[in-house]
Amino acid sequence: MIKMIVFLGNPGLQYKNTRHNAGWMCCDEILEIKYENWQSKFKGSWLSLGNGDKKVIFLKPETYMNKSGESVRAAVDFFKIQVEEILVVHDDLEQKYGLISFRTGGGLGGHNGLKSIVNHLGTKDFHRIRIGIGRPVHGSVASWVTGRFSKEEEIHLELILEKSARLVMDCLGKDPKQISSEKIEIVN
Repeated sequence: MIKMIVFLGNPGLQYKNTRHNAGWMCCDEILEIKYENWQSKFKGSWLSLGNGDKKVIFLKPETYMNKSGESVRAAVDFFKIQVEEILVVHDDLEQKYGLISFRTGGGLGGHNGLKSIVNHLGTKDFHRIRIGIGRPVHGSVASWVTGRFSKEEEIHLELILEKSARLVMDCLGKDPKQISSEKIEIVN
């Protein structure tokens, strides 16, 4: 069962609404948690909903992306959560823009937030919702991921985030084997 959901992003106004913050942007679309009383701890913001076996921890690491694992490790240790109970929501350079997918483990695609989590947990066997941002046609990857969405991308962005948020909520209380591995394609 999914017991902790981690939304990756970077703190600071200069990163707000950038491709690398797709995880945080997804979190902000989830009405069930958007207006709850988030707390500060574990080098991030967190929220607990439900109780007993139904309790789910939502975590937004507020370290920079490349140190996300510090926040995740602290929360995992505190709440005694197993790696197979973790779902990480993040941007994915290796997926085309508008493609959303669920996967367990797999390659990290050079994602520094995922690398940090793997370094702190010692495994990549956690679950992921990948929000495709595509690769840049030209220019650096670093500038691309920390850049804002283009006007053309913004046309579909709200629907992409809404579908991503719905997929996150569909994962709650489920055995990850029950979660569909089909891909949701918003933009052809």
